Amino acid sequence: MPDGPAPLRGIGVSPGVAGGPLLRVAEVPALPAPVAVADPASEADRAVAALHEVVAELTRRADRSGEKTLVDVLRAQAMMADDPVLSDAVRENVAAGMDGPHAVDAAFATHRAAFEAAGGYLAERVADLDDLRNRAVAVCLGRPMPGVPSPGHRYVLTARDLAPADTVDLDPEQVVALVTEDGGPTSHTAILARALGLPAVVACPGVRDLAEGTTVLVDGDTGAVGVDVDPAEVAAAEAVDRDRLTAVAATSGPGRTADGHAVALLANIGSARDLGAADGAEGVGLFRTELLFLDRTREPDLAEQAEAYRAVFAAMSGRRVVIRTLDAGADKPLPFLHQTDEPNPALGVRGLRLVRQRPELLHTQLAAIARAAEQTGADVWVMAPMVSTRAEAAEFADAVYAVGLPKAGVMVEVPAAALRAGQLLQVVDFLSIGTNDLSQYTFAADRQSGVLAELLDPWQPALLRLVAEVGAAGRAAGKPVGICGEAAADPLLAPVLTGLGMTSLSMSGRALPRVRAALAGRTYPDCERVARLALDADDPEQARKAVA
Repeated sequence: MPDGPAPLRGIGVSPGVAGGPLLRVAEVPALPAPVAVADPASEADRAVAALHEVVAELTRRADRSGEKTLVDVLRAQAMMADDPVLSDAVRENVAAGMDGPHAVDAAFATHRAAFEAAGGYLAERVADLDDLRNRAVAVCLGRPMPGVPSPGHRYVLTARDLAPADTVDLDPEQVVALVTEDGGPTSHTAILARALGLPAVVACPGVRDLAEGTTVLVDGDTGAVGVDVDPAEVAAAEAVDRDRLTAVAATSGPGRTADGHAVALLANIGSARDLGAADGAEGVGLFRTELLFLDRTREPDLAEQAEAYRAVFAAMSGRRVVIRTLDAGADKPLPFLHQTDEPNPALGVRGLRLVRQRPELLHTQLAAIARAAEQTGADVWVMAPMVSTRAEAAEFADAVYAVGLPKAGVMVEVPAAALRAGQLLQVVDFLSIGTNDLSQYTFAADRQSGVLAELLDPWQPALLRLVAEVGAAGRAAGKPVGICGEAAADPLLAPVLTGLGMTSLSMSGRALPRVRAALAGRTYPDCERVARLALDADDPEQARKAVA
């Protein structure tokens, strides 16, 4: 890290080095108290002009984007904001005595109610209306539009934390690194950064105090954030990182240690669109199917599901695809299920627990997976999330085999499953450890909490001890056990996980080259040795130092 003010320190969650001016995610402004309008005609023009500015901004973003799906979404939003009925409603509200911001808010509220009442596709567009409303109100108030900035140049994005909705239109051509004050190693920010291949630091106190435009240098390996760095030093550091990544990317082929011990390197995906970044993967280790269900007012039918799964299976050309059944519930609610609120959603009815209460969801999904597998001849493995007992695992496996699918497995996300891994393997064909949730439940620490980020570190020896339990059970049963949590993307940790008995590591496609190179640099006995060092450490920092 270059000379200058002392760097800020956080937790590096996505490797790489990049820098630039610091810009913040703009927040949704609160509506101030209504004010009297002296000139209704001018006020109406100002409010309608705010709608036009939103249209222009969304159109600019669409024109700059190379992602067809995103372009379609942005253009559809722009058309909604450009609806003359909306402009007329704003003018009528001003004529009735409202100021511009309140006139815009009321017009969108009327549209929102109509969309919700219509149901179906229109009801699914309510979130788009809310986004448009927030943007137009911000313009009326003279504030930046909420969300990720799009200045047309490279910059480092910062926020207290990033929610998935904040990053829908994040442009990796402009955003070169992420820094958040909150969040942890398993937060949405960390997962997004690894998926996009962006250096990222989370749980970084002090970043909120930096002025916008401050040039920072982010080191996602060490967690350091340099402040007031000379642009020439930023360019030099980025060049060194690019050279290192180029050398790593030159590695190819299946995952192997230096002495030939095989470790399957797989990709985590949410849909067929994610496969482009997973070219070097030996298969898919986690196909998250819930993305097909979220924000839907009705369940996708068998045909729609089968087509989405078929697109992935066909693209993998006979390679392994591990597909996870619906992982939703109290913490990821589905509108069409009309679930009641729970006092502690993360410990509530989610994953397999949900579909045991609503078995038709699982039956339809498994039938769709089976149809897609039959059409493509893919090597499909199916696993269930949030499994705690042997009885749950056996019930799920029976359902998988009943539709003709040959491989049934379960995720290890709760300590009970890790401690009874041997018993689970008596009734299923494989196990896959979700380290993100396993950390959360092992340490009773919310994975979104920046204050508790240290407890959620995948290098925690207690977490690694549970991984070792699963690895030992897999060896004893002669069945595959892998990691599909974000811990698998850490090049330094990958040999440790291999030494603990993992037969596969699944991660974002962009992380594959670094992990492949890390495994190729160690023999299997060396992996076992560093695994013992990590297990014997007192804390994550000591474990990292011992292995490095």
